Amino acid sequence: MLKFHFSIRTRSGQKIDTIAIIETDRDAAEHKLRQMYRQCAILHCEVWQKLAGEKQWQVAPTEDALTAAAK
Repeated sequence: MLKFHFSIRTRSGQKIDTIAIIETDRDAAEHKLRQMYRQCAILHCEVWQKLAGEKQWQVAPTEDALTAAAK
């Protein structure tokens, strides 16, 4: 599982800096986000992953996140 941290602008113009969603891929995470915040604009997305045996999440390099999502 991956953790996606989104920064968005709501349809009313309010900026929300960190919304964390744990999901298997970015499409599923965006779907959940858009269910909560309809018509929002995604400003930034950061992917975090939990390494085997670790208790903490770490920022994942883009290519690692894409490989993990493909599995």
